Amino acid sequence: MVRIFLDTFAMFEIINGNLGYVKYLTYEFSTSLQNLYELYHNLLKTNGEDFAKNCFKRFRQFAIQISDDHIFNASKFRLENSRLNLSYVDALGYAIAKEEGMKFLTGDIAFRKLDNVEFVR
Repeated sequence: MVRIFLDTFAMFEIINGNLGYVKYLTYEFSTSLQNLYELYHNLLKTNGEDFAKNCFKRFRQFAIQISDDHIFNASKFRLENSRLNLSYVDALGYAIAKEEGMKFLTGDIAFRKLDNVEFVR
């Protein structure tokens, strides 16, 4: 079975019912607590606390533990790709996916041409 890492963009699209993401709901997926923080913060701004908490709780079970190596690899990746202007959370998610043998699922244009990315708009 294909394993994927949901970045914040992907979780937003799933929440919003983007049909391009439906097939991924049958995959084994993970995310990070940092991505959930980003998701919650943005949903809190746009949709209110109850909705934001419900969405957070919906994805919380899929958050994986972050290791020191994830942080080291994400920092190196972010420095090597500074031209992409990636956030810390985006770089961390990508590094986790790569290290853990998962595809990185996103619609973020910055990742479109990188390896190990499942790009959906």
